[in-house]
Amino acid sequence: MAGWQGRMLRVDLTRKKYVVQELDASVARDFIGGRGLAIKILWDELPPGVDPLSPHNKLIFAAGPLTGLTNVNMGKLVVAAKSPITGGYGDGNIGAWAGVYMRRAGYDAIVVEGKAERPTYLYIDEKGVQFLDASDLWGLNTWATEDKLQKIHGRDAGVISIGPAGENLVKYAVVVAQKGRAGGRPGMGAVMGSKNLKALVVKGRGEIPVADKAIGKMGLEAVEQGRKMPGYNFWMRQGTTSTVEWAQEASVLPTYNFSEGQFDEFEKIGGAMVEKMEVDLKSCPLCFMPCGHWVPAEGGVAEVDYENIALLGSNLGIGDLSKVAELNRIADLMGMDTISLGNTLGFAMEASERGLTKEHGFKIEWGDYKAARDLALDIAYRRGFGDLLAEGTMRASRRLKAEELAVQVKGLEVSAYDCHAAPAMALAYATSPIGPHHKDAWVISWEVKTDRFGYTKEKAAKVIELQRIRGGWFEAFVSCRLPWVEISLPLDWYPKLFKAATGLDATPEYFNEVGDRIYALIRAFWIREYGYWSRELDVPPPKWFKKPLTKGPLKGAHLDYGKYHEMLSHYYDLRGWDENGVPRRSTLRRLGLDYVAPVLEKYVELKD
Repeated sequence: MAGWQGRMLRVDLTRKKYVVQELDASVARDFIGGRGLAIKILWDELPPGVDPLSPHNKLIFAAGPLTGLTNVNMGKLVVAAKSPITGGYGDGNIGAWAGVYMRRAGYDAIVVEGKAERPTYLYIDEKGVQFLDASDLWGLNTWATEDKLQKIHGRDAGVISIGPAGENLVKYAVVVAQKGRAGGRPGMGAVMGSKNLKALVVKGRGEIPVADKAIGKMGLEAVEQGRKMPGYNFWMRQGTTSTVEWAQEASVLPTYNFSEGQFDEFEKIGGAMVEKMEVDLKSCPLCFMPCGHWVPAEGGVAEVDYENIALLGSNLGIGDLSKVAELNRIADLMGMDTISLGNTLGFAMEASERGLTKEHGFKIEWGDYKAARDLALDIAYRRGFGDLLAEGTMRASRRLKAEELAVQVKGLEVSAYDCHAAPAMALAYATSPIGPHHKDAWVISWEVKTDRFGYTKEKAAKVIELQRIRGGWFEAFVSCRLPWVEISLPLDWYPKLFKAATGLDATPEYFNEVGDRIYALIRAFWIREYGYWSRELDVPPPKWFKKPLTKGPLKGAHLDYGKYHEMLSHYYDLRGWDENGVPRRSTLRRLGLDYVAPVLEKYVELKD
């Protein structure tokens, strides 16, 4: 089976046992890898209603047939599980040598089950698995953990670890690699911590089987074309951080807990300032267009990108890049998602401003960097008011009776685009398969060039088009989407690379079908775990409907609830889902998911 190693490693932490299993060729064909393989395993194997933080949850590290190949940014890995913050499907991708070495060690995926009796880390190579004591690592931050493990196992070891936030089961804890790469924002770090698993250390030196040995040359040709693209040099200077200026101009820069779309001090934290202050540039493995811009932080240095600058900067009213970078550094050290952290801190500031935190003896003002820094650490260690905020804004807002201040969908906080005047992006957030995240459909870059206030079928179709490619193709390959998104590397490179790797003469239509299959199965998983479904679960935060923008050229803008639902209906219809957002029986049949129907019928009515 060219492209795939054809093997999965299954690790039982409770019994300290492991077994190597064959990857079914039909599963590889129908789901490819990465996210597709992860949801297939969770659907087939996870008992309905499992507590995400119990030993019964499964933590999956899944690659795809392009992972680890020396071509266009293929050093990515998907980490997935049932999410502790949403209760539905959760995943994230992370650039990590551990993913590359996992493939070279002969595995397409690692499935971690059970719970270790004491803190443990796994050492994995071609020979198998070692269960090693992590007692002296427990409590260390992610950077110190990686340093210590690489001192033991060599600088060429791939390490993925959690920090204190994962150990303390912060519901938006992430896994971290390379001191600046983080993945799994729906709480994958908490799932790892719940299993007493501090880290994975992976080494592999074997070959990845490919159908056409010319794939290496083909990949170099793609890279060469990428480096000649008009936007490449500017990308290398600022990466995603230039989006600060773009978002300011488009009035979508999250400001004061997503209350506004513009920030007066945006120039102090934008891409131009990053370029001026930058001290280093780093990348994921096998990458030709690094996005990791390192700048001085108050406590050292930190890797910044647009999402963390916006959520930890303008969203909190902080206009100092070194202070924003320090908040980001703390998040990386602690193993916390910067997006949810920035949302949670912004929520706390607005709730405090409105006097809703008085009974908790807590107060924090907009722009108060020192208080934000201290609160971030309190969240990681679940101290004081931080213990409540470690649960995420949905749960915290219910306790404070402040639901309208929580910028979240299905429990997960929204990433860094304000949508008062971006209906399509609001739809993309609300229908994202993991909760509101931009990686599945960054439709806002297209939307602001069109009728940005429209609620059209065309917009619904564009969201699906991007979800198929970004959330389907790239999350299954597994590959970085940025060459295509940011420098316009032609998309047709990927079917050619896929064919060279696997020997399968795949078409865009095939990849789109796989994407639709993955999305339908993920939606089915949510329905099964929730035990019901309602279209209200696919609605963006109330703030964007009820609290218009008060500043900037789009002053007065807000989403229209009725028109949004019309667009949502278009989305459901185009996907072959019914008016409540449940995949139709005919859609399941068309996608080869007939086995899903009898399960869904236990919870919802299935339409034909």
